[in-house]
Amino acid sequence: MQFKTMKNITASFFFLIFSAICFAQQITCSPADKEAFENKTIEIDGFLENDFGKTIVAIGKTFIGTPYVAKTLEIGKTESLVINLHGLDCTTFVENVLAFGLLLKEGKSNFNSFTKLLETIRYKNGTLDGYGSRLHYFSEWIENNQAKGLVKNITNEIGGTELKKDINFMGTHRELYPFLKDDSNFEKILATEKELAKRTFCYVPQDQIAANEHLIQTGDIIALATSINGLDVTHTGIATREKDGRIHLLHASTGSMEVEVSKLPLAEYLKGIKKNIGILVARPL
Repeated sequence: MQFKTMKNITASFFFLIFSAICFAQQITCSPADKEAFENKTIEIDGFLENDFGKTIVAIGKTFIGTPYVAKTLEIGKTESLVINLHGLDCTTFVENVLAFGLLLKEGKSNFNSFTKLLETIRYKNGTLDGYGSRLHYFSEWIENNQAKGLVKNITNEIGGTELKKDINFMGTHRELYPFLKDDSNFEKILATEKELAKRTFCYVPQDQIAANEHLIQTGDIIALATSINGLDVTHTGIATREKDGRIHLLHASTGSMEVEVSKLPLAEYLKGIKKNIGILVARPL
């Protein structure tokens, strides 16, 4: 009986070790990025305010000057939770800022809590389960994170209008995505697009943004809707009300190739974005 108990304990021990190794294998993080995480937690200590939007913007502005780097998540042969604080694209900028904000709200500063929050934000239903589980389309990112209670889609409340559109850019441009060489990944993306085809999404038309700007708050997540076939959103960032009293966009910019606050207010900035038709707005909770 004692031998059997010890055998069970030993088996459980090795199962836990194996599980930990498997989990660790799903994370891609350099020593420099681990150090950057630790430095960031020190830098943002004390940033938490009752107005969570202000907390989000304060954290976001600590990244100003960080280089824009495209396709930061397309690493290796299998999907992993990529931690990269030295190079950000527009989506990973928003995800990391939100994760750090939630970390402050939870009163935590450890790396494991941060990676769990980032996984929760980045993947369908909060679980990394291969390439197809990543929230590739930002309208789905908003919807899924609303279901998790992390954000609220307020687009309809601030003058939004419904748009019915086929969201299938990845499925129709397979050659642009290295991970889609794998048939299993490709089939999962097609399944996601099939589900998205059943839905509409709401956006505030570009010519109505200025009139509804007063309803946008500092810290709101802004996604740029597009007329490009198959795509819902081409860019994203964070709203910040600046000294001029106007809403600007805090984002990882493909123009300056770094994180910045747009020089022009959001409504004027969008007029210079080719094929932009308006915005989606999600408020962190």
